[in-house]
Amino acid sequence: MQPMPWTGMPSKQGHQPSKSVRQKLLENRMERSVLTFALVVVMTALGFSRAEQVNNSASGGLLWTSGDGHLVGNAETDESLNDHEEFDGGFPSLDGMLQWAIGHSDPAKLELKAHDVQQLSADELQKRQMELKELVEKLEMPSDAKLMKIAIDDLNNLSLSLVDRHRALEELLVLVEAIDNANDLHKMGGLSVVIRELTHSDSGVRTKCAWIIGKASQNNPIVQEQVLELGALPTLITMVKSSFTEEAIKALYAVSSVIRNNQNGIELFYSEGGDLMVQGVLSNVTTDVRLQRRSVSLVGDLAEHQLEHSSKPEPRFFSNCALVRPVLDLTTSNDLDLQEKVLVTVKNLLMLKSADLLVVDGFCGLKGALERMRHQLQQEEDRREYAIDVEGLCKEVNSIYLEKLNKVSQVPT
Repeated sequence: MQPMPWTGMPSKQGHQPSKSVRQKLLENRMERSVLTFALVVVMTALGFSRAEQVNNSASGGLLWTSGDGHLVGNAETDESLNDHEEFDGGFPSLDGMLQWAIGHSDPAKLELKAHDVQQLSADELQKRQMELKELVEKLEMPSDAKLMKIAIDDLNNLSLSLVDRHRALEELLVLVEAIDNANDLHKMGGLSVVIRELTHSDSGVRTKCAWIIGKASQNNPIVQEQVLELGALPTLITMVKSSFTEEAIKALYAVSSVIRNNQNGIELFYSEGGDLMVQGVLSNVTTDVRLQRRSVSLVGDLAEHQLEHSSKPEPRFFSNCALVRPVLDLTTSNDLDLQEKVLVTVKNLLMLKSADLLVVDGFCGLKGALERMRHQLQQEEDRREYAIDVEGLCKEVNSIYLEKLNKVSQVPT
């Protein structure tokens, strides 16, 4: 597959690439730690905490609270913090800090300071409140929405380097794991941007964009419909044919996520030649095993959906040995995960009405495939327990086949 042309949003001349989301997040955390320390110092000076309890003479540092609200020692001496890479110092919240300060305050000093505050004029009190509000706002971590907006703005910046473009996409990849963020992506203009980037000249960018779409769409009907409305499915189907393996894998993952249990998506999949695409992947003996797994799983999902909606006409896709035979050929694979997926898919295919004629003709060589698989599973030593489970599934498939063959044979012609 040749790199596809890319057209992006125009940018102002001289516009500099914005900092990456990750860099901004790290800088914000550093600022948060500094400001947290500053606030403790201010509170100490105002009498809201005891200096002798804030200063730990043994370790020479501050007392902090852990995520569960327990006090811990200096970060340099507390081994429990070594496993927390995301620990940024400070209290988990301003409320936690204030509660700690009040709990470690001298009641007499608190009463004195309260009296002093009561003597402030309205203007002085408002000034103090504004200063505290500004400090609180600076202490807040950026919201997911803000981080998503930064990443989207970066992607719209033509001056952004390829490295930073990848980094922005990686941030979105993490953020869309949360369903609320996935649902907000389109509202913020991000889904359109990601779909636009599917035609970027760099395969890595295209790969990450397909991955984002797959993650955001997975078990999410809202995003599924948005992706379909924006016309991304035909592009994703084409990307599965890419010569870049990772791009093809992530594109097929996205296709599967977008159409799973979605009737509109499934109908569009067939009309856009998705069935031929899958047959092509399965028929290619050089296909990466990961792509084979996804392809087989997609066929199984489509068959399962058809079983759940039996009132709808069955596509010829399922009654064609051009599909079934390549699936059965994968039973010779040494990959047990793939073999299991093949058996689950064959089981679903056998239960379809359209399988009746294929069953009469031997279901595209199913008996021989099962025999080969049984022999191969009996030789498996490394994952013996798993192999036994797969062998049990193999017997179940054979039982379903014989039962259906007997039923079809008794039907008068």
